[in-house]
Amino acid sequence: MAVIKRRKINNKHYYYLEHRYKVGNKVKGISKYLGRTKPDNIDKLIKDIEIKVMQDKWKSQLIKIKKNYAKELKNLPKKTKKQFLDSFKIEFIYDSNKIEGSSLSYRDTADLFLYGITPKNKPINDVRETEGYELAFREMMNLKNLTLRNICNLHSLIFKQSQSDIAGKIRLHKIMVTGSRVSFPHPENLDELLRDFIKWYNKNKDNYNPVEFAALVHLKFVTIHAFTDGNGRISRLLVNFVLFHGNYPMLNIPYKTRKAYYRSLETSQLWENEKHFLRFFVKLFISKNKNYLA
Repeated sequence: MAVIKRRKINNKHYYYLEHRYKVGNKVKGISKYLGRTKPDNIDKLIKDIEIKVMQDKWKSQLIKIKKNYAKELKNLPKKTKKQFLDSFKIEFIYDSNKIEGSSLSYRDTADLFLYGITPKNKPINDVRETEGYELAFREMMNLKNLTLRNICNLHSLIFKQSQSDIAGKIRLHKIMVTGSRVSFPHPENLDELLRDFIKWYNKNKDNYNPVEFAALVHLKFVTIHAFTDGNGRISRLLVNFVLFHGNYPMLNIPYKTRKAYYRSLETSQLWENEKHFLRFFVKLFISKNKNYLA
């Protein structure tokens, strides 16, 4: 971890922030001069260095995944590409809905999309939102850029057949998530927060690796909690918008990782420190794409 070191030079004391770490078999280090006194923003400086260290550790893996994924896509017939996409879409929609409490099984989801079979004895709204999520997924892949209008349209596609009163509409009321200690923004602040989010997205989309940027987009948007329902599902769609257009494999966050997923999100939100969710997200992404690291 990053530590503050005090050095004496010519009978004067100077402070440095230092971090030594390993990448493979190589020991590396970062040293940042702080001044004659400790700065007030030391926590932020430590956070920034720790994030830089994480980025350095996984940088080569992310580059290799992208390179080998591109090679695979280039050699795949169109029919096989479609089969892979359909398989991912079913898995993604099943897990993303399951995380939010949907009663549909993986088999229910697959039968609905592949054969048009509506599952019996399941809540109709679960079925409708699954159908709507598939429409939103397809729309996400066709988007050229990210705007608030596009985001609201994705939300409308998911919920217009199940909760038409909230579909595509920014919430006008306070909200809380059962079991979460996070306080979400007051509705009066949402317009400004969403404008700032889009500005931040446009300013930074070329400044990060797409995998890291996808994690930050998810964290920032779900923390705003713009909608009455569906904030997680929209955030996970935005993840794949960033990855797809960044030429990386899209990512499914499995239901079985739900506890770790929520814990990393909440920790980052409560401490206002993105490193916790960023670490969870990138580690998951790399583990799901090990086949491209061979």
